[in-house]
Amino acid sequence: MTTSRPRITDEQRRARLGTAHLLAPAARAATPEQVADALLALHATDPATVYLAVAARMTDPAPARLERALYEERSLLRMLCMRRTMFVVPRDLAPVVDASTARTVAARERRGLLKALGEQHGHGEEWLAAAEEEVLEALADFGEATAAELAAAVPVLRTQIMVSPGKPYQATPRITSRVLGVMAAQGRIRRGRPLGTWASSQFRWSPAEPHPDLPADDARAELCTRYLRSFGPSTTEDVTWWTGWTLTDTRRALARTPAVAVDLAHGPGHALPDQLDLPSAAEPAAALLPSLDPTAMGWRHRDWYLDPNLVPELFDASGNIGPTIWWDGRIVGGWAQRPDGEIATHLLTPEGGTRAARAAIATETARLAAFLGEIRIRPSLRTPLERRLAGG
Repeated sequence: MTTSRPRITDEQRRARLGTAHLLAPAARAATPEQVADALLALHATDPATVYLAVAARMTDPAPARLERALYEERSLLRMLCMRRTMFVVPRDLAPVVDASTARTVAARERRGLLKALGEQHGHGEEWLAAAEEEVLEALADFGEATAAELAAAVPVLRTQIMVSPGKPYQATPRITSRVLGVMAAQGRIRRGRPLGTWASSQFRWSPAEPHPDLPADDARAELCTRYLRSFGPSTTEDVTWWTGWTLTDTRRALARTPAVAVDLAHGPGHALPDQLDLPSAAEPAAALLPSLDPTAMGWRHRDWYLDPNLVPELFDASGNIGPTIWWDGRIVGGWAQRPDGEIATHLLTPEGGTRAARAAIATETARLAAFLGEIRIRPSLRTPLERRLAGG
């Protein structure tokens, strides 16, 4: 006797987004910690993304509240982890992320740095370990310091290595950022406050307390469960892509979660038991989300919320999504901030052109403009539509 698997439609998945990802006004959070918990991890490649992702989902999105969580209470922590990407994660999740992904990323990054140092300068493990200890000693003296200040205090950080030899973009940067990046991925140092506004990409560094040591298999199972809670129902490929794990590690982790097998529109997937009875529709809601927002970047398979024809406009050449406009669980357009602060929008689908959608999008556009105020942002990874709307 065979038992059919539960079937979950694309409409049900989109209906869940409004509440699960706090996009509907009624679902908005009171604190940055609640936003990070709902989304599991906030993309932090662009510093502004963290603030904009939180602001879109909070009832009172004052930047000071997020700054307090990041720099005073340390309830949210920056980590280089999944897919070698910078994220902000809840403090209770940090040891899980460290054991499941960050350690592997740190080891890989360190091997790559050692390879370059060995081939170009003859430096090995002892040399790099000594450099790292000098960084820690300098930070102990400074309390916190910029990369430039550390390079001045630790001369070996000014060592240069050639990258992309023979290519048009060949360069010989200092190893400062790579050493600090490896140490941050190891949990030995952490980024502190930016030098300028909250949108600045220049940070101070300070010592960090090491994360508790968790077994990697247990941590992967926990992170997989948390991923499904935030992004399920999802496919095995979604989990593999988001985490950066091997397919073998993903399957082992999924087997240790309480997830059940389901059928999605484009194939088999996984859902937690309480995700089997999803509503078929929800009250439509609009949202203006930043580049690399967790919702836009949460899945490998995106056809259920993104028309593939929109990819050339909304993504850069490396597959990074730019600022997006959402309506009723779908991406319907994009936006950009112009030099004078105006939020320029452009709708790309018929769904976004209805009277109700336009009114809701206008409300969110005004809300975003008020939040940004005098702050000017420009995504580091630019897309065709964002460039046009921003004026070049």
